[in-house]
Amino acid sequence: MVQSPRRIARELALKGLYAFETGQVEVDEIIENIIVDDTLSEKNIKFAKSIFQLVNDNRVWADEQITALADNWDLERIAIIDLIILRIGLIELEKMPDIPVKVVLNEAIELAKTFSTSKSFSFINGILDKFVQIMEENNKL
Repeated sequence: MVQSPRRIARELALKGLYAFETGQVEVDEIIENIIVDDTLSEKNIKFAKSIFQLVNDNRVWADEQITALADNWDLERIAIIDLIILRIGLIELEKMPDIPVKVVLNEAIELAKTFSTSKSFSFINGILDKFVQIMEENNKL
């Protein structure tokens, strides 16, 4: 199955964020060496870098949202990859209003299915769905 350029861009951002989160690589090296793909247009590479930077810059905010939305779950109990996927989804919902909600949710689920456990996608979907409901209640969508 052929993946869309935006999916590939999200995967690059996810890989970069994972490398950074686990302390393997510094930010500059990630942007120069991990978030690269000869098959993507400059526009989609820019999209991947934008996701990486927005998540990195808004990590504390995203983690506060996850803590508030994940009933009976401490951040330390959530797998790193799931935490990063949640951060990406929350940042896209909050900071990238041009991306439709359905697309954000679907992409997060697909990332979870590809990179995490078989049960993670439903957990991630539940958290993001709660956030969408709050945004709708506050007329932010």
